Amino acid sequence: MFLMKKEPLRIKLQKGIYSVINPFVKLLIKWGLTPNAVTTIGLILNIGVAVIFIIGAEEGNRSDFTYVGWAGTLILFAGLFDMLDGQVARLGNMSSTFGAMYDSVLDRYSELILFLGICYYLVAQHFFFSSLFAFIAMIGSMMVSYTRARAEGLGIECKGGLMQRPERVILIGLSGVACGIFSYYKGGDYKLFIKGIPFHIVETMSIFTLPLVVLAVLSNITAINRLRDSKKALEAKERKAARKEVSEKVLLSALLVIGMLGFTGLLKAQSKQVAYTFNIKNPQDTFPVPPTNPNHLFYLQRTPNNNTIICDLNYQGNGIINDDDPVHVYWIRYTEQGQTQELSFVQRHFAYGIKSRPLGGGKYELHFVSIKKHKLYLMRSPVDNKYHVYATIAQKQAQLNRVFVLINGGTLWSPHVEYIELKGTDPATGKELVERLKV
Repeated sequence: MFLMKKEPLRIKLQKGIYSVINPFVKLLIKWGLTPNAVTTIGLILNIGVAVIFIIGAEEGNRSDFTYVGWAGTLILFAGLFDMLDGQVARLGNMSSTFGAMYDSVLDRYSELILFLGICYYLVAQHFFFSSLFAFIAMIGSMMVSYTRARAEGLGIECKGGLMQRPERVILIGLSGVACGIFSYYKGGDYKLFIKGIPFHIVETMSIFTLPLVVLAVLSNITAINRLRDSKKALEAKERKAARKEVSEKVLLSALLVIGMLGFTGLLKAQSKQVAYTFNIKNPQDTFPVPPTNPNHLFYLQRTPNNNTIICDLNYQGNGIINDDDPVHVYWIRYTEQGQTQELSFVQRHFAYGIKSRPLGGGKYELHFVSIKKHKLYLMRSPVDNKYHVYATIAQKQAQLNRVFVLINGGTLWSPHVEYIELKGTDPATGKELVERLKV
């Protein structure tokens, strides 16, 4: 028997509201309104809310809360459009990445403009203490939205808390409407006194300002809780990434050595490593020189066996270089029958494969997947108009002919690479250049 996860009350209410407004949403789609147009209408309505508050501050008196009531009504109506734009996008199949960004930006503008009107009204009508809480509520509202956006920008979800935008809109809107209705029936100067206390406890305006105090407290608590949740999620993500990085380094070391030794000659290679000595001054000079062909670029050899990596130009069927993969890398298996053989998946992606990037004008930047910091360049020579690979050798740009890797001991998982030797030709003088790079 499967236990169904209970939906939060907020989600249930949201689905109920959607079922009511969906017919109106379909009508808006039929009229040709886009989600961005609906979002813009919501912004305009919130500007209207601020205008009502400002007019009420300038023309109304301190006990006339009619403007507050009408502003609350318009806040709820404008809040409806916050839900409509998303539904128009979903039901009208008009969702877009920019639309989501446009909605978020205009929502922030709408909320700031709304609080501008509220703060202006409270200050003008001498509710100074309440205006401070309105300003604090504005700060909390912005931080609730910002912490979510920043967390999602860092790749974690952050949607929890009590005072999300729909709750804030409903709380302010309903309190404004309630304040306006109460003042109509009871009067704007109503005050509640308790015997023994020389001042009133609440007044008519408290119906609007007390929810602002609640909003100021809860919105900032929500922002702080989101920050704490994000901290935990980011730390967990960093720990996971650190474990993955360590695992990848171990795996890469293993794969690199396996690629060097070759799968078929692994046992022979290990036995040779045990008996190998370095009495020969230049062991690379004892390795065979592979045959060349019109497409040949350079080759790579390494101890402890003389299997050789060949790098040739990779042409497409029409005789044009393959821009995505300009270099064909493969083996000559001298320890077997001297046959050519393609790299395995592991060797291509973790050891001897070459990554390329077109630079334009028939020039490419290259590097081995296992040695990313040493850049090579494939381009035509001005001397013979043929493609060659160039590398920096002895502080000069040279035509690369051979790469040799000398391994001296170590383990299968962590070989000790004594040096990498680059051998090439100075294109200006034709002189051979050699440089050994310590690893």
